[in-house]
Amino acid sequence: MTIYPLESLSRDEVTNAVDLFRSHHKNRKSFFSSIGLQEPKKSDVLGKKTIPRVIELTGVDEEQDGGFVALIDVTAGKVLSSTRLPLDTQVAYNYADLGLAVILTKSNAQWLESVAARGIDVATEDALALIQIDPWPAGGYAHDSIPAGHRALRCIAFLKEDPTDNGYARPIHGLIAHVDLTAGVVTHVEDSGIIPMPTASGRYDSESPRAIRSDLKPLSITQPEGTSFKVVGNRISWQGFDVRASVHPVNGLVLHELSLEDRPILYRAALSEMVVPYGDNDPMHSWKHVLDASEYNMGTMINSLKLGCDCLGEIHYLDTHQVTFDGNPRTIENAICIHEEDYGIQWKHSNLERQTAEVRRSRRLVISSVFTIGNYDYGFYWYLYLDGTIQMEVKLTGIVGVSAITQATYNPSQSPVIGENLSSPVHQHLFCFRLDWQLDGGTNSLFENQIELMPVSPQNPEGTQFQSVSRHLTTESEAIRDNAPHVSRNWKVVNPASKNKWGVPVAYKLLPAASPTLFAQAGSQVAARAAFASHNLWATPFSEGEFSAAGPNTVMHAGQGGLAEMTAENRNIDDCDLVVWHTVGLTHVPRPEDWPVMPVEYTGFHLIPSGFFDKNPTLDLPRKCDD
Repeated sequence: MTIYPLESLSRDEVTNAVDLFRSHHKNRKSFFSSIGLQEPKKSDVLGKKTIPRVIELTGVDEEQDGGFVALIDVTAGKVLSSTRLPLDTQVAYNYADLGLAVILTKSNAQWLESVAARGIDVATEDALALIQIDPWPAGGYAHDSIPAGHRALRCIAFLKEDPTDNGYARPIHGLIAHVDLTAGVVTHVEDSGIIPMPTASGRYDSESPRAIRSDLKPLSITQPEGTSFKVVGNRISWQGFDVRASVHPVNGLVLHELSLEDRPILYRAALSEMVVPYGDNDPMHSWKHVLDASEYNMGTMINSLKLGCDCLGEIHYLDTHQVTFDGNPRTIENAICIHEEDYGIQWKHSNLERQTAEVRRSRRLVISSVFTIGNYDYGFYWYLYLDGTIQMEVKLTGIVGVSAITQATYNPSQSPVIGENLSSPVHQHLFCFRLDWQLDGGTNSLFENQIELMPVSPQNPEGTQFQSVSRHLTTESEAIRDNAPHVSRNWKVVNPASKNKWGVPVAYKLLPAASPTLFAQAGSQVAARAAFASHNLWATPFSEGEFSAAGPNTVMHAGQGGLAEMTAENRNIDDCDLVVWHTVGLTHVPRPEDWPVMPVEYTGFHLIPSGFFDKNPTLDLPRKCDD
């Protein structure tokens, strides 16, 4: 049976790929970081060619380099290639790396001595089990004791009251273990001084003793006649929309071949990269700037979603199949949640003369996944609306990073207090989304629109007039842009060859949120490694292999291969196979209400049809309200 080229990997394909790899690499112990479908050439998919199933498998072994990237044709049953990466750009960390870092840290005599000096019991295995170790990427700040190119992590620690406790409530402050994974040793124990641990409880679990609200009545969402969407494999159809959904090891939740009423809109849409830079000068935090997508393989951190908790209503789930670090297939059930939501009023008008009203209700299709990376949880929600609008919403929750503080060390401008002897550093969450356009099936162009005031004149005597001005962005450098809400700036992707009834080229408008850009200074390691976050908008002509806003294989790298490098040639982007990169996010100034677990914060953007239809496309919605 022929498998569609963009269908998700099966469990059998994972097993077959690993077996083929091992037969090709005999007598070599490998630890796997990720497995995923090597997405076929765009031209081959659109040309409806017969395409073999090629799987990309990454990991590390005993070789002293950046790891391997293997391409395996499971259709033909052979290994196509196995490439070794250089020392300055490495495959993502895997669970073996993280586990090794924990073991090395807890067995290091100097680290144990420093922990004991803080009055913490380290004498028994049971006592050590209560110490929670969080390994963090070394990034561009690997300690001088670690040779260049070596795989490295920084380990920070927390103390739990018992195995079920929220360990983040009691940071073992001032202590960092620098771990050289390549050499298998802790090279340096950084101790910036003892600060007493907070003593207040940080429990938030349902078993913790607290009064539970009793006046919150059940909310039931039912669809007695079933859902309005259909799912076959990973293909989803709903109200004229057609799209495929999958999980990518780096990008997480991906939409493929999104169309509306058989009119293509997006070939591929997904997170490309994200960065979480910290703004605090404390030695425990000043170096933190995690590239969560590529350094940890965010897609491997996906949650198994639960009905009534993560998703509510009439739900359809999609599983995803991955590989464990030791090469076994791993199925994450309910990795993608698909459901419908009521969304209030779609449109309404009351005729005051006739005393009548016409109103129609809106709804949206939700395609979502949730990922847990360390202390933070990220929900990615794609919404499809009846009027053709497409929305991406990121929901941020989990547990904020923390510092133990005293009156003398408290720095409210960089690390506000959130609890008793506990503060949380100011930081950012910046997400870069890659939008591979295919609007109306042709080549596309990019325009910037904003409002300009018109000068006072005889035609504008009161100075009240303003106009919408459009600027054609024709090169990569022209398309490096930032949000400007004070002038209502937005961007349009246009198909110049496809015109609506009114003779205007069809378009979709990218409506940004009020997102910041990267605050790190130009010339810093953070700015080099996360250059994509320095601007809200980039655009490139499509090129096979250009998927990574920060460059591929970012572990230990200095910033090569990302958007700044991609756009250096200043290629033409007019009337081309257009890719738009959009950075959104927020600056998180923590507050007491964020502790001990953080209420959801939101960021994202909208894609809105602009001349894609000739008129309101929802005039045909049925009237549901009672007369």
